[in-house]
Amino acid sequence: MSDNTPVSPGELSPGEQGPGSVDPTLVDRRTDKRRTQVRWIAAGSAVAVLAVAGVVVANIAGKGDSATANPGDAVTTAAGSDPAAVVTVGLTLEPSNLDIRATSGIALDQVLIDNVYQGLVRRSADGTISPSLATSWKASDDALTYTFTLAEGATFSNGDKLTSADVLWSINDLRTQNRSGAEDLAAVSAVTAPDEKTVVVALTKPDPSLLWALSGRAGLVLDPDATNDRGTTAVGSGPYVLDGWKQGDSITLTRNGHYWGKDTAQVAKVVFRYIKDTNAAVNAFNAGDLDVLAPVSALQSSQVTTSGVKLVTGAAADKFVLAFNNSKAPFTDIRVRQAIRYAIDHEALVKARGGVDALLGGPIAPVDPGYEDLTSLYPYNPTKAKELLAAAGFGGGLKLTLTIPSFYGNTFPDLLTSQLAQVGITLTVNSVEFSAWLQDVYTNKNYDLSIVDHADSHDFGAWAKPTYYFGYNNPEVQDLYAQSQVAATAEASATLLAKAAKIVSQDAAADWLTNFRTVTAVRDRISGFPTDNINARLDLTHLTAAAS
Repeated sequence: MSDNTPVSPGELSPGEQGPGSVDPTLVDRRTDKRRTQVRWIAAGSAVAVLAVAGVVVANIAGKGDSATANPGDAVTTAAGSDPAAVVTVGLTLEPSNLDIRATSGIALDQVLIDNVYQGLVRRSADGTISPSLATSWKASDDALTYTFTLAEGATFSNGDKLTSADVLWSINDLRTQNRSGAEDLAAVSAVTAPDEKTVVVALTKPDPSLLWALSGRAGLVLDPDATNDRGTTAVGSGPYVLDGWKQGDSITLTRNGHYWGKDTAQVAKVVFRYIKDTNAAVNAFNAGDLDVLAPVSALQSSQVTTSGVKLVTGAAADKFVLAFNNSKAPFTDIRVRQAIRYAIDHEALVKARGGVDALLGGPIAPVDPGYEDLTSLYPYNPTKAKELLAAAGFGGGLKLTLTIPSFYGNTFPDLLTSQLAQVGITLTVNSVEFSAWLQDVYTNKNYDLSIVDHADSHDFGAWAKPTYYFGYNNPEVQDLYAQSQVAATAEASATLLAKAAKIVSQDAAADWLTNFRTVTAVRDRISGFPTDNINARLDLTHLTAAAS
């Protein structure tokens, strides 16, 4: 199974995390663009057999109209692209439910936002905010009022007209019903619609994160008149419509032939196939069953042997966190936490995972605002680790349990067991199903150490929340984070975040094993497929495919 499966604090099913319980994330914009690295691979051959099963789900309706447009409808495509193309993408994490209002989890955002659902604004892979349903916006001089002007002629996929009344209903429903993403609009005091094309958002205090929030779930505009079951279907305003969901197998999007915007879908259909077993996924790609595999395990990239493929390494916000249960002994003693950090050889971890990941010394990834290279705070020093453990009263040894979701594999557990043993810590590994991890670790906080890939961007807010499963409680960090949320500028907010993040790292509130960087396998005929932050969002606006 995969060592690369992204699971964020929000990667929870409805029964495991209720509506509105998405973890707070720090939101701001990132403007620095990062280049991807491309490796061309030689010709080869491989075969695979992939067994799948599921239940077909379709029929989306609002006011009695079908939301499924004919993918064969006339569309203007880029030169050389095939408007009738079907692109099949291999992914890892399948949503447990499609209700983006009630179900937390990056797996939903990854495939539905910008493709099926749209917000007032959108974010690119590099964090830039740009127009979507709103063509323009203006902030007042005191930053307490934002006025958005909506696009002309916007419609939902069922044909319903999209106006400011729909925006008003969507945001107010999100806030009053405490739906997924509501916490991101905590500073909003009122939303009004002076006319059909204008939306005014009033704030109780300046919020430099507002536009980022509105580019995510908090800003999605839904049709209040749609009667579909959002758990299995979707009515949005995007260039694609949800055509079907075969649970345990795939999600299919087809071109919205009546899309109101200029950026129409350039392919007829996109099929997301969910393959948890990384060996099976690579075999399926080599066999020609997939056009894109996102991601490929760095350890398995050499196994992608088919010709006409490029492997692209992309930036990501993913942080493999070795969580300490800060609320219980022995982790209430900073010397124990520091000893564990000194005992870990992070370069060995990166090498063991294929050499693609980056070193990460703190809670903010390089792609996010507030990032600072903190890797020098706790360099590999087993001797120092032993001294700290002895000073804390564990010179004779310490026994701890590491609880980890089973799909992460053995790379991290095996290396940590060996490295910690060198300083006198005996590690027992408890590999569990994700549902058990959610119950025992995330909800009940019954653990010593745990490993999870926190894949969310702008998620520093978890370190300012004492009730979060980390159990970390530092009033200074909480104050700095609160200040960052009302800073006058993005730059001022990032400065405050950097200061808070350094304190968290100095406190050894956890250890950040690696910054997981993704490798995407893409066939030559495919262009415009995202390769940065692919675990968070796959905007297919510019996806094209040449005739095969």
